[in-house]
Amino acid sequence: MNRLLLPIVLVFLLAACGSASERGSATVPGTAASKPPPTTSTAASSSEAPPTTGSADSAPDCAPVIAELSPRERVAQLLVVGVEPSDPAAATALVRQEQVGGIFIGGNATDLLTGNALDRLQQAARVPVSIAVDDEGGRVQRVDELDGELPSAREMAGTMTPEEVRALAEQRGRALLARGVTVNYAPTVDVTGEAADAAIGDRSFSADPAVARRYALAFATGLADAGVRPVLKHFPGHGHASGDSHTGLVTTPPLAELRKTDLRPYERIGEYGDVSVMVGHLTVPGLTGDQPASLSPRAYELLRTDYGFTGPVVTDDVGAMRAITDRYPLPDAVLRALQAGADQALWSSGGDVGPVLDRLEQAVAAGELPAQRVEESLRRVLLAKGACR
Repeated sequence: MNRLLLPIVLVFLLAACGSASERGSATVPGTAASKPPPTTSTAASSSEAPPTTGSADSAPDCAPVIAELSPRERVAQLLVVGVEPSDPAAATALVRQEQVGGIFIGGNATDLLTGNALDRLQQAARVPVSIAVDDEGGRVQRVDELDGELPSAREMAGTMTPEEVRALAEQRGRALLARGVTVNYAPTVDVTGEAADAAIGDRSFSADPAVARRYALAFATGLADAGVRPVLKHFPGHGHASGDSHTGLVTTPPLAELRKTDLRPYERIGEYGDVSVMVGHLTVPGLTGDQPASLSPRAYELLRTDYGFTGPVVTDDVGAMRAITDRYPLPDAVLRALQAGADQALWSSGGDVGPVLDRLEQAVAAGELPAQRVEESLRRVLLAKGACR
């Protein structure tokens, strides 16, 4: 879309605001069905896909689907692999050969998002593939050259009402879905007032946790209403962390402080509806020890127990961020994430799928990665994709 058309689109949505077009790498997948506006719920409310909220008799049965998968295909479903967006044939071959559960489309090229390339990719899969992008707006967006730009989160919150943001996110979600995208690694629910170009910066809606939550809820609702699964990030909160996990270790304030600010957008998480959560590479004093949250069992326990989240959880990028790559080779990082409680391990680059799957198969056979742990995550992933019967 010609960028000169942006004001027309936003005026139509009752919001006249611009956006930056700089792209950045952001830091999860499954298909979300359209749903009604969220209703009030408690902090322990489920945010699984709709089938999990029904009775046991009416819930889709994942067992037949799981039974048809080999041990290697089962762990492959727990991977989200970055693909080269300018090479649809290679992405399709990856899916056909390894049957990965999801792919991530980053970068600037749009070949995979045009010409029905993703339809052909899905035809190579025995189980539907989740197709993820990180299209937040501002510095981090993927389809601006095709469907127009989005303002940054901070600009949205400063110039638009929550309802206008919901409508804008729904419009964007419909555009993404039409191109074959089923998951958006957005919204960012981090809380910060730091400079716009900082690690999070203007990717945050607000330094006020209540405002950040309100606008993140609106953005997530719009995406879900369009049929695209939102992913809240970066748990347990990157907004007050020191540094950037792309370049090295990052430490947050102690857990007690996070509960007062950065973690507040995750309260009453069921109100967001059918979402996933991305766990960041954040070392949290009083919680994770010397491990980043993405590899820490206690971080996943915090999300599941204290904040009542029952949906799929994906890691931030374990293949291209030095907070992880400086410490672990990719196969070991993926294994540690799944052992800790992640349902999906994401990497955008930095390694082949084969060695990762070899390591995971060995770990399952040796009991390092319990089969029950694999099946627990596999069920969440399959339900989120609507792949159960």
